[in-house]
Amino acid sequence: MSTMRAWQVAAKGEGAQLREVEVPAVGAGQARVRVEASSLNFKDALAVTGKGRIMRNFPCIAGIDLAGTVEESQDPNWPAGTPVLLTGCNIGEQFDGGLAEQAVVDAGSLVRRPEGVDALQAMRYGTAGFTAGLAVQRMRDNGQEPDQGPIAVTGASGGVGSVAIALLSKLGYSPVAVSSKSDQADYLRALGASDIVNARDYPAAEAPLLKARWGGVVDNVGGTLLATLIAETRPWGNVASIGLAASHKLETTVMPFILRGVNLLGIHSVETPMPRRQSVWDALFGDWQVDSSLWQREVIGLEQVGEACATLMAGGITGRYVVDCTR
Repeated sequence: MSTMRAWQVAAKGEGAQLREVEVPAVGAGQARVRVEASSLNFKDALAVTGKGRIMRNFPCIAGIDLAGTVEESQDPNWPAGTPVLLTGCNIGEQFDGGLAEQAVVDAGSLVRRPEGVDALQAMRYGTAGFTAGLAVQRMRDNGQEPDQGPIAVTGASGGVGSVAIALLSKLGYSPVAVSSKSDQADYLRALGASDIVNARDYPAAEAPLLKARWGGVVDNVGGTLLATLIAETRPWGNVASIGLAASHKLETTVMPFILRGVNLLGIHSVETPMPRRQSVWDALFGDWQVDSSLWQREVIGLEQVGEACATLMAGGITGRYVVDCTR
C-alpha cells in the first residue's frame, strides 16, 4: 500500500506529528484527492499543538480545509481529474483532514472548484473565507441593503473578519472594523474598512435599546460586545453571529428583535447544505471576487505547519497561512 506525509494526531490528548502514513483505500461513496493546498485555521492550530479538544476519532489527520484534484473515485459524480475543494464537513475533526499529501473523503462533501481557480487561490479563503461569504450571503438573502447604514465587523483583523470587510466593501456596503488592534489600521483600510472603532470602547449595554448606529453586524466575538452591537442595530438590520472569541454567552433582551425588527442570523459553516455551499464558492470567484492576496500571510510547506500553528496559538498575527501540500 502506498504512503503519504500527513499531520496526524495518534491519540487523545496528543498533538500532531508529521508522519509517513498509509493512504486509506477508497470505499463506496468516497474519493481520493491529491491535496495540492490547505490552510491554517485556529481549529487546526488547536489540533496540531494538542491544546484543544478538536479531534473526535483517533488516529486522525488534521486540517479542516483542502483543495486538489480527484485521483480515484467510487462516486460517478466525481470522476478522476476533477478539480475540487472541501471545507468543514467534519474533516480534521471526525474524519481525516487536509494537512496531508492525499485525502480520502466522502465524495458528497466535495465542491467543484470554480473554473480557472487554482488550489492555492482557493485556500487563501478556506473555511474563514467561506464563512465570511456565507454570512454576507445570509444577510443579503434577508434583505440587507447598503443604504441601511454601516456594517460593524468584529474580530476584524482575523481570517473571517478580514474577508468580510473586503467582500462588504466590494458589494457597496460600508464596513467598519471593530478591533482592539490599533496597529492594524493600515491593513484594515487596505481591505476596505471605511472606519475603525476601538473594541475596547464597548462596555456592557446599560439599556435594552441604544442609539441606532449600525445597519448590520458581522460578529466573531460574542459576549458583551455582541449584546451591545445588537442593541445598536438599526431597524430591520441583520446581525450575523459567527464566533465566540470573547465568550459563548449572550445576555440580551428581545427588545431589538420585537421593536426594531433586528434579525440574529446563526452562521454554521461546517454542515452547510451543498447547494448553498457551492453558490457561495461560485460567488467568491465570480461577482464578489476581491484581491485575496491582501490577507495571505505566507505560503508554507507541510514541514512548516507545526511552527506556524504555534505562532497562531501565540496570537497577534494578521492574515492567513496557506499550505502548499506538494512541498
